[in-house]
Amino acid sequence: MEHSHLFTAQDLFLTAPFLIVLAVYSLAVIKSNAHYRKWPKYRIVFWFLGIFIVMITIIGPVADRAHSNFIHHMTVHLLLGMLAPLLLALSKPITLIYRTLPVCSARELSRFLKSWPAQMYCHPIVASILNMGGLWILYTTDLFSAMHHHIFLHILVHIHVFVAGYLFTISMIYVEPVPHRYSFVFRAAISIMAFAAHGILAKYIYGHPPTGVEPLQAEAGGMLMYYGGDAVDIILISIFCYQWYKSGRPRVTISIGK
Repeated sequence: MEHSHLFTAQDLFLTAPFLIVLAVYSLAVIKSNAHYRKWPKYRIVFWFLGIFIVMITIIGPVADRAHSNFIHHMTVHLLLGMLAPLLLALSKPITLIYRTLPVCSARELSRFLKSWPAQMYCHPIVASILNMGGLWILYTTDLFSAMHHHIFLHILVHIHVFVAGYLFTISMIYVEPVPHRYSFVFRAAISIMAFAAHGILAKYIYGHPPTGVEPLQAEAGGMLMYYGGDAVDIILISIFCYQWYKSGRPRVTISIGK
């Protein structure tokens, strides 16, 4: 018999970092608005929605049920690894940081983003391998079963899913200042292969349940992964195509305040 989820002291403790992140972004917006053009309200909404989505995948009934129900687990996967990274990328946190940091600190951040490790992890091929390769390892090996028995491994997998999803998103659509931009054709080719790998994995899960997952739940979870993933991919593709279309127009200088 299911019972309603009651927030515990641990839940309240885990909520604190999310509230801090929301507060920091809000304060950064206030500071930015005092010196530059007003920060778009829709980007604030994207940030709040993205952080809220990450929070409910870690705290609350969906997160609790994901431990024993594969359908809820797949819901967490879609929210944490696809939708939240997209929303947070569209909120342009790096640009906001540039607008609020002192000049010296902003230059240090710029140097870091231009360093080879940062460039490597943001390369479309590397980001795709980390994202899709990680999912294939998770669902086709005993890692999925092991993560439910070891809390540290469980946390590590969730961090990887989110970070890999974010790196994949920002490597495909450029919404922030990017030191080295890859062509639309190159990124389109990589994204097609990545989307195909995601869809094939969903079908594989449908017919080959991960260790410890009942066949019926695997079928439902596989379908959710397939169609839910397509829904987020359509949003990503639409933004990508709009940027490609927009790139064909005469170029204009865009200040960091926009």
